[in-house]
This record gives sequence, C-alpha cells and structure tokens, in this order.
Amino acid sequence: MHASSKTNKTLALFDFDGTLCPKDSFTGFIFYALSKRHIVKQGLKILPWIQAYYLNIYPAHAMRPKLYQAMFGQADAKQISAIAQQYAEKLIVELNPELYQQLLQHQALGDDVVLISASLDLYLQPICQLLNIALICTETEVKQGQLTGQLMTPDCSAEQKAIRLQQHYPLQDYQKIYAYGNSHEDLAMLQLAHHPYMVGQDHRLPCLKSRQQQRA
Repeated sequence: MHASSKTNKTLALFDFDGTLCPKDSFTGFIFYALSKRHIVKQGLKILPWIQAYYLNIYPAHAMRPKLYQAMFGQADAKQISAIAQQYAEKLIVELNPELYQQLLQHQALGDDVVLISASLDLYLQPICQLLNIALICTETEVKQGQLTGQLMTPDCSAEQKAIRLQQHYPLQDYQKIYAYGNSHEDLAMLQLAHHPYMVGQDHRLPCLKSRQQQRA
C-alpha cells in the first residue's frame, strides 16, 4: 500500500478489460476492424504462438504485441482511427454498469480518474475522451500514415502498470487511492492503492464519501 499523504486529493484507477469492460476489447477490436480473410491469413502466420497462449505456455503480455503486429502492421492509420472511434462508441454502452456508476461517482466527488490498461490507445483514447478521464495504456507507433505494427511503449500490464502510473502521477500527493482490477496483471497497481477492488473476489465495491461526509 502506498504511504498516506496530507493532501485531500483522491486518485481512482480503473483497469479496462474484465473490469470496466466485461470482455476482451483487443480481440473484439480485431474482429470489428478487420476482415475474416485477413484475420485467418495473418493468424496462420503466428498459429504456434496462439496455440501456446491458449495452452497457458505463452504469456498474455508477450502474445498481445505479437498479435497486434500480425494483424495491424502496415494498416492505414487514418482508416483504423475512424474504425476505432466507432468501436469506442460501441464499447461505451457495454461497460459494466456497477463499475461505470462507481467511476461516475468518483468524478462527481472531484477525484482524479485514470484508465490504466494493457489494451491499445487506438480505441482507448476515444473512449477516455468520451468518459472525460485520463489514460495510461499500451501506445502504438504510426509512421508515414501507417501503423508500423510496433509499440511505442511496453505492454502496459503487471509491473508496467505501476511503473507507468508512478511516472505520470506523484502518488504521495494523494490522500486516498482506489484501484479496480480483475486479474494478476492488475496486482502491482492494486498494491499501490489504499482501497483495492478485485472483480470476482471482492463482493462489495468501496464506499465513496464526499469531503463533507468524511469530516462529519
């Protein structure tokens, strides 16, 4: 747990896939943005890694960059961006209702809210613009109008979540830190929080109080 601070600021951290979003948004984006023919063709090129992933031999943090490169390398950035905007608007109405309400309550209290995810900036950026929250995620590279298939940052999971978070936010400035996750990839982030919540394990969301209620 992060050390307490003397300030009154509160930070709320939300994982995306499996937490705020009930499904695997990256796989969903592949099928939303690309033709089945392209997916099958490119998937066959990395089939051994896909099989190893589903056998729990090849880790998710290594599989995501390989899958992204295979599927989106040399794609037209402007075209994918337009599709990603549409996909973001679709995902917004599919968010976990309970956690979405928790996010809105954090916003109503004036808390700093951050989405921190291993998923891609391509569609998470427009989602965060729609939600009016900050974003830390896996960032993709664009050169000469094309997606290169490479990432500009490491896969933003596990320890990278804690590292990236602390690069962007002085945690000592926050009196309270809330974190919401759903898997082992969120543990490093949850360990920084005063009030961690793990989907599927914790049965009750943290109770949020206004500044006036806290002083009462």
